[in-house]
Amino acid sequence: MKAILRNTLLNALCLFLIAQVVSGLKISGGIVTYIVAGLCLTFLFKLLKPLLNLISLPLNVVTLGLFSVVTNGIIFYVLTVFIPSVNISGFTFSGASYLGFIIPKISIGTFFAFIVIAGLQSVLFGFMKWISKK
Repeated sequence: MKAILRNTLLNALCLFLIAQVVSGLKISGGIVTYIVAGLCLTFLFKLLKPLLNLISLPLNVVTLGLFSVVTNGIIFYVLTVFIPSVNISGFTFSGASYLGFIIPKISIGTFFAFIVIAGLQSVLFGFMKWISKK
């Protein structure tokens, strides 16, 4: 029970932080929506992700595990179906440059918006889980 509560709060916090950074993720409704979305995301990761990983096992082997980001994107699509207050749409990354490295302006479609948000959530959730164990 404690693990489900921790994962729910971490998923809700991840959704909040990603919604602040990425303009393609819009969550309307306030803190209750974040908590409900975090709870739904926790259950989707516990129930649906093992099934999707089993189905996509050959693709995961061929891509050395990178296809798992696509399965996370599918889970985020199911989240938007279950909770209509969570909306993921395409967005435009305005670009960045640092110490001579330049990332140009990129327009990201809806499919890749799911992938980008799923990747960000995975990295952020893993980092927060690592921090919370110490």
